[in-house]
Formats: sequence, structure tokens, C-alpha cells
Amino acid sequence: MITKRIIPCLDVKNGRVVKGVNFEGVTDVSSPVSLAEYYSKSGADELVFYDITASVEGRSVFCDILRETASKVYIPLTVGGGINTLDDFDRVLKCGADKVSVNSGAIRNPDLIGEAAERYGSQCVVLSCDIKRVDGSFHLFAKGGRIDTGIDAIEWIRQGIGRGAGEIVVNSIDTDGVKKGFDIEMLKAVIEVSPVPVIASGGAGSAEDFVTLFKEIPTMDAGLAASIFHFGEVAIPDLKQLMHSNGINVRLR
Repeated sequence: MITKRIIPCLDVKNGRVVKGVNFEGVTDVSSPVSLAEYYSKSGADELVFYDITASVEGRSVFCDILRETASKVYIPLTVGGGINTLDDFDRVLKCGADKVSVNSGAIRNPDLIGEAAERYGSQCVVLSCDIKRVDGSFHLFAKGGRIDTGIDAIEWIRQGIGRGAGEIVVNSIDTDGVKKGFDIEMLKAVIEVSPVPVIASGGAGSAEDFVTLFKEIPTMDAGLAASIFHFGEVAIPDLKQLMHSNGINVRLR
């Protein structure tokens, strides 16, 4: 049985890890380098590094900080933010990323997904989707959750997988930072159309929320969170022990 992955997320702004609620009101947390090193040593299965303002500011991801962060971790590292071209994929991979997450860049140019998959392999291409309910439907948002594209998010994910995306990250804007649990309804809708691994993001407020996630959706591949790990509310070793005691297959140290 495949083990479930626990993935801390480093949302980076101006070289610092930050965290907000519903994608707004971000506050400073720590250095991405020190946090990444801590998580790598404490049992995280992977790390996600998002330069959260790169797309909005129309620039490339901070490569100097990324290189230093990558040098401190010994687990897979996914990097996103300002990924708009194959050159962006190439640069980030050369800085130490194992996988590249694309969001707004793929919305602007859907062909980027297939081009990147052909050059680097589908396993390297992560389609990150910021999703929010609008009039009862799941809409895809761009520019760090700031712009409603009007695109049906579930259909977008289906098409992205068809183009070659090898993994999907589902970021629920409705539950982001609220700490009342993952968006189970939305995640079930995504799982139904996805033959590739899906990572749930947004809403974790306790270790029990991860247990609920994997019990409610046994085929979910991973749970991603930020603030509960950053602020020491949940320790990854304790979380994994809880999951293990609940019959959820997880990598223990």
C-alpha cells in the first residue's frame, strides 16, 4: 500500500515565509531556509516552496533563496511561483527543485503543461489549482487567488491531466488558514476525475483533520499544510504516529 505523504508548505514573500487567511492578510513567520531544514529533519515527506507574489509582480522566483533552501533538504522539493515558460522550469530545476508547480502560467498558456511534460516528464509537472466556490460552482482562480477566471475548476483539472500534468495540488481558498478541516466536498470532486496523485491543501487545523482527510478519501495521496506546522501546533512525528494508530499507512522514522 502506498504511504500517505505529509507536506509542509513554505509560502515565501520577499524572502520570508508568510501565512494568511483565505489567501489574504499575510504575516511574517520565519526564514525559508531554516524552516526547510527543520522539516526535512523532522520527518516531512516532501516540501513545497511557493514564491507567492512572483506571478502578481511579473518576475521570476527568488533563485538565490531557492538554492540555499534546496541545499538544506534531503526530501523532494516542489517549487512554484512565476512559472510561465519552459525556461522558468529549467531555471528552477537547476536551482535544486525536484518538481515544478505551475498555476497562473498554465492558465495563460495551457500548452505549457504538455511542453514541460514532454521535456522533463509528467512526474516533474505539478498543476496547482486555487479553487473557490462561486454561486455553487468550483471556480479556478489565478494570480495567487486574486482573480476569478470563470473556468470550471474540475474540468480544468481533467484537461490538465490530459495535457500531461503528473500531480495535482488542490488549494481551497474557502478553507485556507481557517483551520476547520480540509475541503472534503471539493477534494472528492477532484479525486473523481484524477488518475494522478492529488495533494489536499487548505484548512488543516489539527492532526485529527489529516486523519479525517485520509479516512473520508482513502485515495487521497497527500495532505499539505502551513501554519499548524510553522507555529508548532502540530509536530510531524506526532501527526504520523496518530495516523499510524488510525490504520493510515504512513512513513515513520
